[in-house]
Amino acid sequence: MPEQTNIIHDHISDEYAKYLVSSRQEIAQILRALSRQNEMVTAYFNRGNEFFLTSIVEVDSASGKLIVDCGSEEETNRRVLAAEKIVFVTNLDRIKIQFNTKALAQINHQGRPAFRTPLPASVLKLQRREYYRLVTPLRAPLHCIIPDLAGARHEVTVADISVGGAGISGLPQEAPLEKGQRLVQCRIVLPDEGTAVSTLEVRSLQQSTLRSGELVLRAGCLFVDIPAAHQAMIQRYIIRIDRERRALVRGS
Repeated sequence: MPEQTNIIHDHISDEYAKYLVSSRQEIAQILRALSRQNEMVTAYFNRGNEFFLTSIVEVDSASGKLIVDCGSEEETNRRVLAAEKIVFVTNLDRIKIQFNTKALAQINHQGRPAFRTPLPASVLKLQRREYYRLVTPLRAPLHCIIPDLAGARHEVTVADISVGGAGISGLPQEAPLEKGQRLVQCRIVLPDEGTAVSTLEVRSLQQSTLRSGELVLRAGCLFVDIPAAHQAMIQRYIIRIDRERRALVRGS
């Protein structure tokens, strides 16, 4: 089963090649739609070991340039400028979008700092339902309770969620976690829906820095043997939050 968190490869395998969009016009349309809907985009660098959150500011297909927001942390912004490749991952209308660009350049755009980079040569557009990941709302964050990790109980933040898995963040850097590890009987409380219980299999690990400067781990996980009823709860939660966000955008 392919990893369902963030598919970051130097080479797109045959499995995903059919989902690649290479038309410059269609690529611009996809990126402009992300900009119009103000979708949050996760930008990975340093071979996926570091990331920051951004959004698309402007798409200039004539000059072949893409402008995105800077991250919230100055140190991360400084490090990303040294990266040769950036991988952007987001969702558009429940479709997973991923694209790569070359190095970023810092610019001033309409009085604000921003990053400029060439438009991607292709965009990966995954239309299978299980790939849709919802970035959880900051105003009402989800929490995951890990009952037993090396004999200790941990409560972490769910950064994003789909019917196939979740991204969890906030574990201490020294937590004994590794790829392939299974965390049994983890519980995610979904407001107005119930509690989803599943084993989580760790598929990716990244280090991130909180605003306080504390280093924490972020893990991309798959749900293993999750009951169908709990998958349905997650799907209802995703649909409801997605609908609420769209209503706010329309009303703004």
